[in-house]
Amino acid sequence: MPERLIVIGGDAAGMSAASQARRQRPANDLEILAFERSSWVSYSACGEPYYVGGYVTDLTQLQARTPAEFAARDITVQTRHEAVALDIQAGRVTVRNLETGKDTIFGYDLLMYATGSSAFVPPIAGRDLAGVHVLHTLDDAQAVRHRVAAGAQHAVVVGGGYISLEVAEALHQQGVKTRVVTAAPAVLERTLDPDMGTLVTERMRAIGIEVFSGVEVHSLEGVEGHVRRVDCPGGMCFEADVVVLGLGTRPEVQLAKEAGIPLGETGAVAVNPRQQTQVAGIWAAGDCSEALHRVSQRAVNIHLGTIANKQGRVAGINIGGDYATFPGVLGTAITKVCDLEIACTGLTEAEATRAGLAYHAATVDSTTTAGYWPDAEDMRLKIIAERGSGRLLGAQIVGGQGAGKRIDVLATALWNHMRVDELMQLDLAYAPPFAPVWEPVLIAARKAWETSQ
Repeated sequence: MPERLIVIGGDAAGMSAASQARRQRPANDLEILAFERSSWVSYSACGEPYYVGGYVTDLTQLQARTPAEFAARDITVQTRHEAVALDIQAGRVTVRNLETGKDTIFGYDLLMYATGSSAFVPPIAGRDLAGVHVLHTLDDAQAVRHRVAAGAQHAVVVGGGYISLEVAEALHQQGVKTRVVTAAPAVLERTLDPDMGTLVTERMRAIGIEVFSGVEVHSLEGVEGHVRRVDCPGGMCFEADVVVLGLGTRPEVQLAKEAGIPLGETGAVAVNPRQQTQVAGIWAAGDCSEALHRVSQRAVNIHLGTIANKQGRVAGINIGGDYATFPGVLGTAITKVCDLEIACTGLTEAEATRAGLAYHAATVDSTTTAGYWPDAEDMRLKIIAERGSGRLLGAQIVGGQGAGKRIDVLATALWNHMRVDELMQLDLAYAPPFAPVWEPVLIAARKAWETSQ
């Protein structure tokens, strides 16, 4: 009789774990059942804004594998099925068929907890009006795109994070008058320092996306059940026939909490480097679980598909009987708003302060190519280094085409605990179409070294 692995959550972490476990253990040794509450499995949530914007024309392009493809590998996946109760003493999961409402109890020997995250929806009056959306699943992306296709003219995106900016670009590209409203002093407050975030805000305004920072949304007003206006304190209001709430995500841990699976200091599921929870036979990975930040050495809960896939793979290796550990994260991320590229890795100034690190920040303005090259774009690069030691702590980039992926050089250096004096000696590629003769990464590193001493 084979053991049974139940996977709760059918996206990046859960299906990576299932696939890896299957590679190591055949069906006659391990039965794998996965349950996903949405209509899709193994999909790219990061691609959703680009479907809304028309860059991706077919929603199925965002799905890596279908349930049928998993079935061919002896992994049973059921969509529109939600785990609603978990008994860790008895080793049982109650799963609800969301189409019929019927509950079924499944026993398990091993459990992969990969519930992901849920979109944060604050208690704003009018949030249930038609035309008000989040952008979290492929179903959400389809709904927003349908609004645009139906002739939406005015959109308000509430929030200033990555998804908010990406969907704002998508709507703008589709010819919808788009406004971004955020309570923060600048966009991308959690991933960029204010001086860098201000650059993004200014560029968005320049390309025609209105940004209102430091403004809270008071209520959403509708006509005949459909949103028509966004009201803010002080009499400020915005016309809107589509509203996207992009106020971030929260780890989906309610089921774990009710079952007695311990949570960590971030509010996500606590795991060890093998992705094991504190309950024997139960693993967790992805947005619902914690990770170790390699710079601050603190537990963090960062919602990125790159992290979820890697953590899921580690969990699957261990479930399959081998040994693997997850080495931690830097929070490296990249996005764009039209032609403006934005990237970061490691700690911001605020995060370095919270971690108790003395630091100095160095900023340089340069171009993405040789200044005389016809396609040269402006860019700003910021490096944060530990005072005294010169240890690299973090970096941020805002600039034109060709700027953003430079963050990978900095992430590699950060991963390997390099000092900025070591970074400034790197032998990086140069040719006029690709970089100035003095690469901006090296200039910033040299400046950071000189000022950190």
